[in-house]
Amino acid sequence: MTTLTLAPDTPRTATEPRGRFRDLLVAEWIKLWSLRSTPWVLGLSALVIIAANLNSAKYTYDHFTAGDPASSYFQVALNDSFTLIAADILMLVAGSVGVIVMVGEYTTGMIRTTVAAVPDRRAMLVAKACVLTAVMLGYGILVAGASFGLGQAVLSGRHIGLSITHPGALRFVAAAALFAPICALIGMALGVLIRHGAATVAATVLVLFFLPSFFTDTHHWTADLSHAMPLTAWRRLAEVDMTNVFISHYPATVGGAWLTFAAWPLVSVLIATIAIHRRDL
Repeated sequence: MTTLTLAPDTPRTATEPRGRFRDLLVAEWIKLWSLRSTPWVLGLSALVIIAANLNSAKYTYDHFTAGDPASSYFQVALNDSFTLIAADILMLVAGSVGVIVMVGEYTTGMIRTTVAAVPDRRAMLVAKACVLTAVMLGYGILVAGASFGLGQAVLSGRHIGLSITHPGALRFVAAAALFAPICALIGMALGVLIRHGAATVAATVLVLFFLPSFFTDTHHWTADLSHAMPLTAWRRLAEVDMTNVFISHYPATVGGAWLTFAAWPLVSVLIATIAIHRRDL
């Protein structure tokens, strides 16, 4: 009688390399760009934002009053580089992309496959946040940089165009560029908490668009809450020349606006990381 001798089971971890964080980044990068809507949404919205800003610069060019000092057009030239309409479009697009990358995993059931492959949910979410931040930061730099360059080229025909080295210009462009990843990470965090596409988009619009209007500068505490909103912080950073700006009793500061820009994405990722680790799928 022949006795079969079975080879001892080889531990899986001994033959297969353990997944590294870099592998998670690559996986999240592939998942993001595998969505057909991603390049279309980002590309078309970038064109719309740049066109809206160019239209504003063209309006200033057509209505320029000869004889006015160029310094009086300083803030106007900056505002033409990134208008409030452009900021609204950017908020809507970036917030929606953040929602899609998270809620899409729940609606398609991909989240179960993802968690099966990567049991460490927190690492998966951090990797997703890193990829989303990188993509939306590139998107923000593209639209803000192109809008500034093209807008100032138009205004240079009236000798009121600015260079990026002009005091305050770099802050203006940086604030517009950073606004995109901030809104995207807020949308992603809400996606983890709500998990429903339509409800999450509505919540993102409520937080980014309408919540700032609930707070005024009437009282100190309401002013503080208003200044802590992402849209209010962007507006403060975009106001470089305060000559013709109404200053309330509790004005926002540039340092506080940068702090708001830093706090929202960090808190959003932290809340999303805790939620996805504790909640069932």
